[in-house]
Amino acid sequence: MQTKDRHRVIAIDGPAASGKSSVARRLARRLNFIYVNSGAMYRAITWSVLNCGIDPANKDRIVELIRKMSFGGRLTDAEFHLLIDDVDLSEHLHEDRVNAEVPRVSTVPEVRSVVVQRMRDYASEHDLVVEGRDIGSVVFPDTPYKFYIDASPEVRARRRAAQGHRDEIAQRDRADSSRAASPLIVAKDAEVIDTSDLTVDEVVDEIVKRLRTKKFNDLTS
Repeated sequence: MQTKDRHRVIAIDGPAASGKSSVARRLARRLNFIYVNSGAMYRAITWSVLNCGIDPANKDRIVELIRKMSFGGRLTDAEFHLLIDDVDLSEHLHEDRVNAEVPRVSTVPEVRSVVVQRMRDYASEHDLVVEGRDIGSVVFPDTPYKFYIDASPEVRARRRAAQGHRDEIAQRDRADSSRAASPLIVAKDAEVIDTSDLTVDEVVDEIVKRLRTKKFNDLTS
């Protein structure tokens, strides 16, 4: 939430394999902002749930687990890493089992509450580029800098396969769009950019151009 005691937040939302992670990371570097990947935070919690042998369908056990966890953060190369019980789980975040179960774990309201609060706390300390699925609609609804990054299903499926992920794009879209807690939507005041035929640099250039029209300062040339 873009209040006076918070720094600037650029929200980058979009479906899986739309290119939002690459775009958000490069945009953050260009602007000297901190990059925050909300999906990585949900993945870290998902891995912890699975590592404890908890059924992802058992919401009560998941809530019980996260209440026992300690959550911290660390900056590495201007990127925020969520620490769970002082451990950085980055190397585990794209395991097949995490890919398969993160849609279910991330629908648990208490899980979303933890992640949202961490992001809002971080926005009180840093200028952020935050990417996810509900950043502009739920996490930072008051930021004037909202972008929705999309691409055709065919392009997204090819990108996902090239990344070595086996999860089904259509299935992931249905899960993200139909979940009760913070579904994937285009925020009413977000600017939509189709990346199907654009490079990452071209998308970043387009975002910078649009930020200039919003009187965003400190932009590099």
